[in-house]
Amino acid sequence: MPTASEVATHIPTAEPAHPAVGAATSLLDAYTPGARFLGTPTRTLVGHGVDREVPHDERPLAERVAATLAEARAAGQAGPVVMGALPFDPAAPAALAVPETVRTAPPLCADPLIALPPDRPTPTDWQIRAVPSPEAYAAGVAASVERMWQGEFSKVVLARTLELTSPDPLDVPLMLQRLARRDPSGYTFALPTGTGRTLLGASPELLVSRHGNRVVSNPLAGSTPRSADLAEDVRRAAALLESAKDLHEHAVVVDAVHQALAPYCVDMVVPGKPTLVRTATMWHLSTTVTATLASPATSAMELACALQPTPAVCGTPTAVARDVIRETEGFDRGFFTGMVGWGDADGNGEWVVTIRCAEAEERSLRLYAGAGVVAASVPEAETAETAAKFRTFLHAVGAEL
Repeated sequence: MPTASEVATHIPTAEPAHPAVGAATSLLDAYTPGARFLGTPTRTLVGHGVDREVPHDERPLAERVAATLAEARAAGQAGPVVMGALPFDPAAPAALAVPETVRTAPPLCADPLIALPPDRPTPTDWQIRAVPSPEAYAAGVAASVERMWQGEFSKVVLARTLELTSPDPLDVPLMLQRLARRDPSGYTFALPTGTGRTLLGASPELLVSRHGNRVVSNPLAGSTPRSADLAEDVRRAAALLESAKDLHEHAVVVDAVHQALAPYCVDMVVPGKPTLVRTATMWHLSTTVTATLASPATSAMELACALQPTPAVCGTPTAVARDVIRETEGFDRGFFTGMVGWGDADGNGEWVVTIRCAEAEERSLRLYAGAGVVAASVPEAETAETAAKFRTFLHAVGAEL
C-alpha cells in the first residue's frame, strides 16, 4: 500500500483492509489553498498543480473530460485523474483539471486519527447578511406552493445564501479540517474555482459512482434537523420515516434516478423503502440504488451528466423548476447544487452533489442551503430547514445566526 507521501500512478478500486494509521489525515493536514482535496467513503485524494484543464466548448462535457484524460495519458501520465467542480447551470464553465500529481490514501473514516478534535476557529467578528432575507425566502416558498396548487409544477428546490465577511483573511485549511473531522464518513472537498476562490464543503449525497462495471447512486430527499436531546433526535428520525410529504418527495427523486440510469445499466436494484442517513446536523431519507453497467464505454462522468440535476436539487418538471429558481432566488447559484468529484481515464469515478458548501475568497464566505418545496410545504418549516443546513458550515467557522 502506498503511503500518503507517495505519488499515486492510479486510483485504486479498493483500499486495504488495514490501512496505515495517519495515511488519510496526513493528506488532510497537508492541504493548502490551491490544491484539490476530495475525501470520500472509499478514498482520500489530493491533487497538486495543473497538467491541463478541461476546456469549455460546444462538445458534451463527458466527451471533453475523456479527451483531456486521453491527452494526459498520451503525454506520459501513467494514471491521469480529473478533479474539480461543475456548476448548477450546465451552460456555465466547469472548474475541472488534471493535476500534475495526485496523492491517495484510504478514506478518512478508516483513519483512527480523524477522531482527534480540530483546532477551534479564531474568534471573529463576522458580519452576516442573508440573501434573500428569511422573510423574503418564506414568501418565495409560499408563492411557489400557490403555483403548485394551481398545477404549474410539482416541486421546486429553493435556496438562500448567507454572506459572511471577516476582518481577517480566512483560514481555509482549518475550515476543511473542521468539516472533515465532524463528518468523516461523508464527502469532504476543497477545490479551486477561480483565482483566489475555493469551493469547500461536506456533502452527504453521492450522485453516482462507477468502479469497473458497478454503479451506485445514493439520492437523498426529505430531511429534518437533528436535536441535541437524544430522545427528541430519535423521535424526529422516526417521524421522518413516516412523513407522507417527505416520503413522496423522496420517491419522486428515486424514480428520476432510476429513469436516468436505466438506459446505461442492467440488473438495477431500487429498494422499495428509504432508510435514514444522518450528518452532524440533519437526518435525511436515503435510498441506495445499485446496478451493473451495460457498456464499459460509459464513464462515471457520462452517468453524472445524465443524472444532474435530480429533483433533489432542482425540482419537477426540471425546465419549469429551473425557471422558478431563476425568478425566485435572486442570486446565481454558481457551483452550489452542481457536482464535485473525480474521474480517471478508465471511466471510473465518484461525483457528489454540491451541498453543505460555501465559496471562500480572501475575507468573505458565501454559504448556500436549499429545501425541497412541494404542495404540502409550510414556508416557516422550509426556512427553518435551510437555517439548520447552514449549521454545518457555521460550525466550521465558529459563527452563529
